[in-house]
Order: sequence, then C-alpha cells, then structure tokens
Amino acid sequence: MLECVRWYVAYPLSLRNLEEMMAERGIAVDHSTVHRWAIKLLPVLETAFRAAKRPVGTSWRVDETYVKVRGTWKYLYRAVDKAGNTVDFLLRAKRDKDAARRYFEKAINQNGAPETVTIDRSGANLAGLHSVNAARETPIKIRQAKYLNNIVEQDHRAIKRRSRPMLGFKDFRCACILLSGIEIMHMIAKGQMIDAGKLKPSAARQFYSLAI
Repeated sequence: MLECVRWYVAYPLSLRNLEEMMAERGIAVDHSTVHRWAIKLLPVLETAFRAAKRPVGTSWRVDETYVKVRGTWKYLYRAVDKAGNTVDFLLRAKRDKDAARRYFEKAINQNGAPETVTIDRSGANLAGLHSVNAARETPIKIRQAKYLNNIVEQDHRAIKRRSRPMLGFKDFRCACILLSGIEIMHMIAKGQMIDAGKLKPSAARQFYSLAI
C-alpha cells in the first residue's frame, strides 16, 4: 500500500489508474482504499520528512498558485530559495493579508528567517510581510520584482502536473494532506532529504525510509 501511496504523489496518476495497475499485478485494491491510506499515512510521512529536510537558503521567492477544491479555487502558497529548493507550502482558502502572514509565519517557524523575500506585485503578500516584520527586531528585506519569481512559477508546474489527474479535491483537509505528499515527493526528487551513507539512495527508497 505504501507503494501505491508513493505512486499517487510521485506521478500524474488517478486512483482508478492505481487500481488498474495493481490488478495487472494480481493484487485487488479498491481505489477508495488507496485514498484512505494516503490520507492516513501522508501526515506521518511529512512529520518524518521535516525532521530530515536539508536547510534552505536565505533568499526566498514566494508566490501562490491555484488549486480547485469542491469546485472553488483555493490558493497554494509556496516558496523556493534561489537554488530552486522548496522552502515551504501552505493551502489557504483566501488570498489576502492574513493568508500571506500565516504562510510566512509557518515557513519561518519551520526553516528559520530569510534575509530577503522576493514577491510579485501582490498587495496581500506585501501586507503580510509588513505584518511579520512589525514583530521582528531585524526586518526581512522585501523585493517586488515579478521576473525574479520565474523560478518559483516554474516550480509550480511540477505540483500542478501531479495534482491535475486528481480532477479537483473534494475536501479542504484532504487537499492539504495530498498536496503535502506531492510536495514531499517533489522535495525528495530535488535532493532535499538528508540521506544516510555514502551512496545516495533512490527517491523511492528515501520515501519508504520515512515510514521506518
């Protein structure tokens, strides 16, 4: 079942695809079972991954992309550092000052404070950063330059490519969990997990090691 969960978050596959793939291997697994196991396992795997995540740089590019939940667009806040490593992510129902501030607080709590944050011309993100800076002795430097955010906009594509076959999420909580799994697998593929030993294990082996 762990293999099915990995396939689901690593590749652009639907639950029906996974049901058929397992049937071809002589294993009867209902698509709803795969979904239940993904919802159960991914939060545990995310906790394990965060404990083994490599540090990120101090220059962040922050942007949000759209994700459909129950037919309504929601906002997935994401950031990468200048090397393209994922900093953090957060799904929010709205795109406003409070949502931006909540994202920055989470990212800083998990990764430490950056020196510089680059955003586009979004007034909500700017207001959110100003709100965060108001409580800091050393303010974070803010840059507003859309072309400098190309790296995070390109990185969105990998997440959207994997979530698209899911045909929209039916529940906000499930969307948060499944997107976290996609993000985890994406970070592992980018080499953001601290691996043990001299020989770097495959992305699949690193993912499975989170369950040990």
